[in-house]
This record gives sequence, structure tokens and C-alpha cells, in this order.
Amino acid sequence: MEGLEDRTYTADAEPGDHVTVAGWVHEVRDLGGIAFLILRDTDGKIQVKFEKDEMDDELVETGLGVARESVVSVTGDVEEEPRAPTGVEITPESVEVIAEADTELPLDPSGKVDAELSTRLDNRTLDLRKDEVKAVFEIRSEILRAAREAFRDADATEITTPKIVATGTEGGTELFPITYFGEEAFMNQSPQLFKQLTAGSGLERVFEIGPIFRAEEHNTPRHLNEATSIDFEGAFCDHHDAMDVCESVVRSAYEAVAENCQEQLEALGLEGEFDVPEEAFPRLTYEEAIEEINATGALDEQLVWGDDLPTEGEVALGEAVGSHYFITDWPSEVKPFYIKDYDDDETLSTGFDLMHPRMELVSGGQREHRYEELIAGFEQQGLDPDEFEYYTKMFKYGMPPHAGWAIGAERLVMTMLDLDNIREAVLFPRDRQRLSP
Repeated sequence: MEGLEDRTYTADAEPGDHVTVAGWVHEVRDLGGIAFLILRDTDGKIQVKFEKDEMDDELVETGLGVARESVVSVTGDVEEEPRAPTGVEITPESVEVIAEADTELPLDPSGKVDAELSTRLDNRTLDLRKDEVKAVFEIRSEILRAAREAFRDADATEITTPKIVATGTEGGTELFPITYFGEEAFMNQSPQLFKQLTAGSGLERVFEIGPIFRAEEHNTPRHLNEATSIDFEGAFCDHHDAMDVCESVVRSAYEAVAENCQEQLEALGLEGEFDVPEEAFPRLTYEEAIEEINATGALDEQLVWGDDLPTEGEVALGEAVGSHYFITDWPSEVKPFYIKDYDDDETLSTGFDLMHPRMELVSGGQREHRYEELIAGFEQQGLDPDEFEYYTKMFKYGMPPHAGWAIGAERLVMTMLDLDNIREAVLFPRDRQRLSP
């Protein structure tokens, strides 16, 4: 495997160059006296031409006898060829088979033969060799890069919080228990409590992008048991400030993809159809939302105050609004204990959700920063404050007003790219049926 330190990527091969390219055998086309090997690397594809009568038999046999998806390196001269897929081709002087692939592949990376999602996920490495699949994760990477930049523009510091915890963030049964040196512990549902504690320190504005674990028994196209959460928390912020940061981060992600991922959008068939949100996201109160849902006639029964919003109602409201939008001023009883109520109306919380027309993306709000009120919130929701003492005691030592939110990275990717299933937005999904690969 000599010469790969001087490897040239296919997109950089120019007529007149003497190159060594390396990648996968995408296809072999044998036309009789002449044959072609199409080599694929991360930048694209290039044609390698074999004129059988004019080349060494062993070279021809090596180049044309290798199975699809084998890893090879090719050294030779680049020549202009308008009929080639990229306008150039290589006349090889050597072909080295670096890693031979089985002749029977579990799926077709060329995309000529479709595969079920379960087959794709079982063979994710092969699946990722398809341009449109690789494009999803290149875009996802750009989304996370843009989010980090937007958070830094908002003067937020990146943090990392524990994923092994003694108690659940919100109580309840949606927890994965583990054994921690003979004691029961859990995989964390959310960095919620820890990011609040950090916002109460001198850091003030913080963000985290990391895994969360929820033992929900959903088996739907939009739920996962391990997901990536993009979190923000800011001291001396109210829920309006938090919504401003949220809108900025989401819009920045769209703008970055539009600016830097045109090739990937083209691979997904989204060129010319990718819209960056430009208008301010509408902010509807919960009461306005249920009124508008009822007006659509999408539900068999009218929603009343205190009802959760069913999926059919969210979809109908999303179609009516036609863009991202916030739902604010939720009833206190449906929001977690750490969400602050309005001072002048304890039936209303400062909680908010950011909605895409297809589904909920974000949950957030201003937090209860007063110790006595926080303890009362625990008790009202049937939680034992003593189990959360590591959290509650810090509120005795000067906890400033603060607000924040969390967005699921996979849902952001899914809605941005109009994917059918959230599993398409995560490399190796974890759900009720899938623990491997």
C-alpha cells in the first residue's frame, strides 16, 4: 500500500496529473475490448480505463476482477475524456486491492436497488456509502457546528454534564436503571438540573450538546430511546429571552446549511426547495393554540383548557401557521415542577414549546429560582425533594432568575430535511427493537 501518503482525491484529479487515488469499487463496466472501473471516494467518483489489448494481463485481471465495494488504490495518468462522468479518466499503471469485499452484499451502495430501513440500519457502514445518506450526516455536522457558533455569539459557554445520575430529572418511570458499584443509578433523561446549577454559577449562560436517554416505550417514526439534546440555560433571562436565543440558533442552523451544504442538498433532491426561515417565529399562547386547532375541525372532540395537544391537532395547527412557531403560556399543571408560574396568575406557566409544522422541537421556559416555591413544586408533582437535595440546596445560596430550553438534534435534522423517519437522522439508532449495531 505504497504511495497513499501522496493520495489525490478524485475531485482534485486534473488532466496531465500523475496521481494515486484510493477508494471503493463503485462499479465495473466490461464492454469487450475496453472496460471501466468506477472508483468512489469521499469527494466523488472517477473513471479508470482498461484497454485490454494494450495493457498487462495481470493489471487488467486485477482491475476488472475485483468485487464491488472492495477498497483499491489506482496509480496512473489523468486524461481528459468528455464522455466520462466527470470529464476525466485515469489510465492505470498499477491497481492494488487493499481490502477485498464479498461478492454478495447485504445492500447496494450504488442505490440502484432499494433496501428496507431495517436492512440499511443493520448495515449502516454500507448504507453511509450512498451519497444521499452521507449527505444527511454531513448536514447534521454543519447544524451542530452552526449551533455552537450561535451559542457563542450569545455569550454561552459549552459544558458537559453527567450521564450517570442518582435520580431522574423529572421523576417518573422513563428511566434506564444501571448498577453503579453495587448501587442503583440511572442514565440521565436530560441535563436539565445540572445546567440550571451551572447557570447559577459565575458562568451564567451555558449550552450543551450531548446524549440523553429515555425509557419510553414508543415505537413511532419520531421517537428514540437515545437522542442528542441541544440545551441552553441562561441566568438573568426570562422565557422571552430564552425564546429569542432559541429562534436565533434554529435560524442560524438553516442559514449555515443553505450556505455551506449545497452539494448535500442536491444529493437529497432539495436544491431549490430548501427554505431558510426569514420571518420572526409567531408566538401563540396555549389558549390561542387550542382555539385555532378547534377551528380547523381536525379533531372529533373539541380541546378544552388543560388538554395536551394531540398529534393530529399539532399537524392541523402547523398547516394553518405554515412555519416554525412558539406555543407559550401553558397551564401550570402540565409543565414540570421546575417551570416558573407567572407571579400574577399561578395557573399559567412561563413554559413554551417551539413547533415545526410537523412536530414539537423544543420545550423550555423560565425556571423557578425561589427555594420555597421550588420545594412546593416537587411536592405538588408527588416527588420527594430529599432525593434531589444536591439540586435544591443550591437554591438556598442565591440562585438568580434563569430560563432555558432543549431541542432534539435528530428532530431538527428530520424536519429540516423532510425525512420520513427519525432513525434516518442518527447513525446507529437505539429504540425498543434495536440495540445493535
